[in-house]
Amino acid sequence: MMDMNEIFGTLVFNDAVMQERLPNATYKELNKCIKEDRSLTLEVANVVANAMKDWAIEKGCTHFTHWFQPMTGVTAEKHDSFISRAKNGKVIMEFSGAELIKGEPDASSFPSGGLRATFEARGYTAWDPTSYAFIKDGTLCIPTAFCSYGGQALDKKTPLLRSMAAINRQALRILRFFGKDAEHVDTTVGPEQEYFLIDRKVYEKRKDLVYTGRTILGAPAPKGQELEDHYFGAIKTRVSEFMKDLDRELWKLGILSKTKHNEVAPAQHELAPIFTSTNIATDHNQLTMETMKKVAARHGMACLLHEKPFAGVNGSGKHNNWSMSTDKGENLLDPGSTPEDNAQFLLFLSAVIKAVDEYQDLLRLSVASAGNDHRLGANEAPPAIVSMYLGEELDGILSAIAEDRPYSKRAKCEVEVGVKVLPHFPKDSTDRNRTSPLAFTGNKFEFRMLGSTFSIAGPNIVLNTIVADSLDKFADRLDAAKGDIMDEVTAIIKDTFLKHRRIIFNGNNYSDEWVKEAERRGLLNLRTTPEAMPLFKSRKNIDLFVRHGVFTEEEVITRTEIFLDNYCKVLHIESLTMQEMLIRDIIPAVNKYINDLSRCIIHSVEACPAANMTAQADMVNKLSSLIAEAYKQVGNLKAATEKTEKIADVEKKSMTYKDKVLPVMTKIRACADSMEQLTSAEYWPMPTYGEILFSVNE
Repeated sequence: MMDMNEIFGTLVFNDAVMQERLPNATYKELNKCIKEDRSLTLEVANVVANAMKDWAIEKGCTHFTHWFQPMTGVTAEKHDSFISRAKNGKVIMEFSGAELIKGEPDASSFPSGGLRATFEARGYTAWDPTSYAFIKDGTLCIPTAFCSYGGQALDKKTPLLRSMAAINRQALRILRFFGKDAEHVDTTVGPEQEYFLIDRKVYEKRKDLVYTGRTILGAPAPKGQELEDHYFGAIKTRVSEFMKDLDRELWKLGILSKTKHNEVAPAQHELAPIFTSTNIATDHNQLTMETMKKVAARHGMACLLHEKPFAGVNGSGKHNNWSMSTDKGENLLDPGSTPEDNAQFLLFLSAVIKAVDEYQDLLRLSVASAGNDHRLGANEAPPAIVSMYLGEELDGILSAIAEDRPYSKRAKCEVEVGVKVLPHFPKDSTDRNRTSPLAFTGNKFEFRMLGSTFSIAGPNIVLNTIVADSLDKFADRLDAAKGDIMDEVTAIIKDTFLKHRRIIFNGNNYSDEWVKEAERRGLLNLRTTPEAMPLFKSRKNIDLFVRHGVFTEEEVITRTEIFLDNYCKVLHIESLTMQEMLIRDIIPAVNKYINDLSRCIIHSVEACPAANMTAQADMVNKLSSLIAEAYKQVGNLKAATEKTEKIADVEKKSMTYKDKVLPVMTKIRACADSMEQLTSAEYWPMPTYGEILFSVNE
């Protein structure tokens, strides 16, 4: 039987390893630098680097890398060996503090939004000592931030750390008014990760899955998710073996993989970790996605992380469970047993309400992508309209405060299911709302709009910064208050709820009525990435990020360019892939089937002039018409794509892809899917939805 303590964190240079291998003075100095947010001296870095190198070599490593997260959405690494030249043609293994602290990858080939020209290659990676080094594929990986020669952030980690510092500053200001002696407030996250598993051989036969991560063509299978038999169903043996292997690999990396189960769609599954510090959770989620793909390949499968790999069934999201905790272990979003009397909790809750209402646009654009545009608003995901779910109890408490009346607390009750042998259990004070973009779930907020491929850094940068801004405003009011501080706290809670209650919706976010009601309330409905992303660089949002030191104005503007450019590139690849699949695969295959059907008609009539060949002739006619329409639309798609690619302005270009290219792709898909349903299976050139979604059966 596996001993968890023997494998957990074995590939991590964690606190226990540092205590064992570092001199006591060095260990204390390192921890002091982390807690006080200041740089290490080179002397301390040299000692840490040497210990890290010895530990890594004992684990079989020959190389190290600065592991960083550029704005590609994936991680990056450049590997260097530990070897240095020695006398007599020999080598020695060395690793200095300077190499630990700083690296110099090429910065010109990563997305920069114009911050770096191609001929300006220099960039820097800087060690992040708050996230442990780890071993991956026999290489020592050192988590780092990534910046340009001029110091501008070119990654996701740097602004995330800045946002965590911002919310720490403002939360501590608030806690002082409640007499708390916390030294640090950290945001914590537990990201639930959804994914699909399909057979590798099937995956390799689909150009669209290989090139784009999703099926841009495909008729629905006779069976989908309508029976709801896959959700939480018995896990198939092959998938179970993958999950066991994945858990082991993640546990070795110190990742707190906790929950696993089948999701709603066929072949869809979910993994959820225990929450941890947002910075570490972000690093761990990037590692999790990478490890999923590697372990799946090992088991002869492919792991799909696209937000909507299959039309007509649930797509995959990533639920971002966000909260705030002090270094004393206090969760600031825990209402306790009497939330109506918990002024501190209600004040922090009010800060989130204010933040979400004032910065709906930022939350929406933080989850915007070409892939997620297909998912948001479908039955498995929240709509593009940002709102909050609080539940009856909290809504009732805030309403009572706003209306200056006492809160009538409901009596606690137990759930009875009518079978005496089954235990009674306490009923939660509020239900859960799976349709809400941002739902309060007991002691945290679950931000459900993220797509499954997303780095969680972006959404958490926004959450941290906008809540820090609310807390800043609250602290200013409390600083200026005259008289009883608690009276001012109550006034802030009341004012906030009255001004921002429009953002709270406890009903069905999928309903058409909510769309109309949201419009009446004045809430934003930013349906697509080209509509949402330009708002990133609005004056209001730039001022927010600059005010809290999270982004410079230049960094905001360049990120807007990068994200819109990525949207355009994704659709460009999808367009070219669709053209190739139609011209080189589908149309030739259907033509062959038409040719054989036509021969069948001719030969049958020759053999028996009275033979009824109406059905065959009808199929030839329908398929020929579909080919003609598909061929025409492929020409239209080619022309629209080429014309769109010539547009220099990225905002206009992204809108044109949305308005001119995507509609043509939809028409082509309709033709192709109809042809698939009429063409004999032996002629169809690629695996169908049924073959893909049910490819892992044993």
